[in-house]
Amino acid sequence: MSTLYMRRHRHFNMTTLSALAVEILSTSAGSEKARLSHEAAEKWRGSQGTMALGTEGPPDRPVRPARPVLLPPNEMPRRRGQSAEARATLLHAVLHIELNAIDLAWDMVARFGDQKLPSSFYDDWVRVGDEEAKHYEMLSQRLAKLGYEYGDFPAHDGLWEAAQSTSSDFAARLAVVPMVLEARGLDVTPGMIARFAKMGDQESVNVLNVILKEEIGHVAIGNRWFQYYCKNHGLNARDHWQLMVGKFFKGLLKPPFNETAREEAGVPPDYYLPLSAGGLKK
Repeated sequence: MSTLYMRRHRHFNMTTLSALAVEILSTSAGSEKARLSHEAAEKWRGSQGTMALGTEGPPDRPVRPARPVLLPPNEMPRRRGQSAEARATLLHAVLHIELNAIDLAWDMVARFGDQKLPSSFYDDWVRVGDEEAKHYEMLSQRLAKLGYEYGDFPAHDGLWEAAQSTSSDFAARLAVVPMVLEARGLDVTPGMIARFAKMGDQESVNVLNVILKEEIGHVAIGNRWFQYYCKNHGLNARDHWQLMVGKFFKGLLKPPFNETAREEAGVPPDYYLPLSAGGLKK
């Protein structure tokens, strides 16, 4: 983030939604991002449709704290054991995803104003930003009880790399971020819940159960607006989703899939199975 960009965006016209979104993206500390997310959501809902969307463009990359150290995904340490540190490491990985998710939601709000979307689009993504902030706070509080904080363990930058690769394509952003990367969370979170339950860590189980339930809704929102885009452009949604994923997502989709949660989000198996390793073997 350049000093010039920060100077230009230090004082926002806080009567527009895009300005609120850019303020969040230009804030480094996760706790402050979360607080501002709640405030922005409250202002948007409280305006009852009178707040202007604005034309404030998002930064190429959101401002982030100095920690954690970012490593390539294949260099991330394995999260094993049942100690407080092992549990904290696992929760930290989810916390890092939620920090990215806050920024991804508000980037969606600010980046695609040229699509001339209905106000319900912004209602949906403001809700996502608000809920991702809640998830960040819940995980931060749980991590603190274990004696750790955000930044104490390394993380990777895969989510924001996907955001950058889809920054100029609205359909690709919807296809890859909520419908692939967030949908992956639906697949792996039940296993994490079972793992914490086996450790007797009910507090972490409770947090992850809330996140899983609400993330189904986030994937559904991504799917809803992808369907909207395809309908408006005369495209077959399944075929175009597979085209976007093949073009913008590296590698195959990884089974096993949480088909029940994905169906609840409106994404049936005939979307993703052909793009998985198992699907190619059939």
